[in-house]
This record gives sequence, C-alpha cells and structure tokens, in this order.
Amino acid sequence: MGEGLRVRNLIIVAMIEIVAHRGASGEAPENTLAAFRLGYAQADACELDIHLSKDGQVVVMHDANTKRTAGVDKPIAQQTLAELRELDAGKGEKIPLLSEVLALIPEGKRLFIEIKCGPEVIPALVAVLDEAKKKPEQTALIAFNLETLRQAKLKLPKLQAYWLVGSKADAKTGKPPEVEALLQKCKEAGVDGLDVDGKLPVDAGFVGKVHAAGLKLYTWTVNDPEVAKREAAAGVDGITTDKPLKLKEALAK
Repeated sequence: MGEGLRVRNLIIVAMIEIVAHRGASGEAPENTLAAFRLGYAQADACELDIHLSKDGQVVVMHDANTKRTAGVDKPIAQQTLAELRELDAGKGEKIPLLSEVLALIPEGKRLFIEIKCGPEVIPALVAVLDEAKKKPEQTALIAFNLETLRQAKLKLPKLQAYWLVGSKADAKTGKPPEVEALLQKCKEAGVDGLDVDGKLPVDAGFVGKVHAAGLKLYTWTVNDPEVAKREAAAGVDGITTDKPLKLKEALAK
C-alpha cells in the first residue's frame, strides 16, 4: 500500500465512529458489563437496549422477555430488579442496570441507548442520566418508534437522537424506505439523524442527502468488512457492529 493511501485510510477510520453492538457481543455475552468493557477497549462507542422493570428500574436487555438470553420465559416488565439479578445473562454475567454501564464510559467515548419499550421509561431514563452526570456528548438516544424518540428528545434536548430504520420493503410500494421521506419525518420529529439497517443501499448519494439536510447517518449491524468499507467510502458518520476490532482493522488496511 502506498503511504498516501495508508494515511487516507487511517483518516477515514478516525472520522468514522465504530459502535460496539450490545457491547462487543461477538466475543462476550450481549448487553453485559463484560461486553461493554471489551467494547470500550475496541470501539469508539457502545450500544445497548433498555427496558423498564416491574419496580421501575432501567435495565439493559435487548428482548422484552428474558427467555433467549437468561433462560426464564417471563417479560422484564413483570420482574423486579431483584428477580432479574438472580438470572444468568451468559457466562455468569448478570443483567446490568443502565447506571452501571454509564459508569463505564471512558472519557472521549459514548453510549448509544436504544429505547426498546415505550415512553413509560422516559422519566426513569431522565433520572438515571441526571444522576450519572455524563457530558451530553457522551450519550445518544436511538429508537425504532419515532414518537417515543421524539418524546425522549423533548425531555433530553441536549442529547443527539437518531431514528432507527429497517430495510423492510414498504407494504404499499414494495420498495425500501426512500431517504427523502425518512428525512422529512426526522425533521418533523426534531431528531438529529438516521441509524439505518446496513442492508439498505447506503451509497454516496444516500449519505449526501442526509448530510445536506443537516442530519447524521449511522448504520447497523455491519459485520462484513467489505460492506463497512463501502459505507465508509460513502461517508457515513458511524457503523454499528458485533465485531468492532475486526472492522477497525479492515478499514485501516
């Protein structure tokens, strides 16, 4: 590789925020403190999912039910924190509180908080973030439900908020979501950008339209180095992955 190309690739890597999906979930049990510690060692940020327990605690887990990751077929909303703490989330790891993960964020890195439940979690989320006293740039909000995200952004206006969008074709048109329509909805909701499925055709044209609207663009969950390279070349702001170290190494080559 020529020196100029090597330097260019290193600049690209430095500009793109690599986000560890549910922590470094390719190497440690997802959404556990072990995964987040490893994720922060390997990536620029970590991403997690939150639900509200029966007793109003903001807990970290992707599914609404603890069956898949902890072996107990019961909704999180029907379990207290004490009950959830008795479960094994993988390799002896416990289901963490959001506050415990916030305490792990290193200086200069941040946490993407995906709201998996509804707006009922927002008051508790605000309280946890206030107590953590993190800088606004150290946390960001994401959600598939745009109305929930809008409400969270209203309560936490200093935080960046990105709308999660899948690649599923529109039921009426049979086509993937059109970027112009997505941007219009973002503007109406007052959020800061999009976080789209990496399966969408994210090219320079797509990225250019998002940036021209004054918004940011992230993609998920990209584990294929070739896809990551294409998206990086197109100019995305960040890429979420289960394998942050592998992607960083690939982008630097």
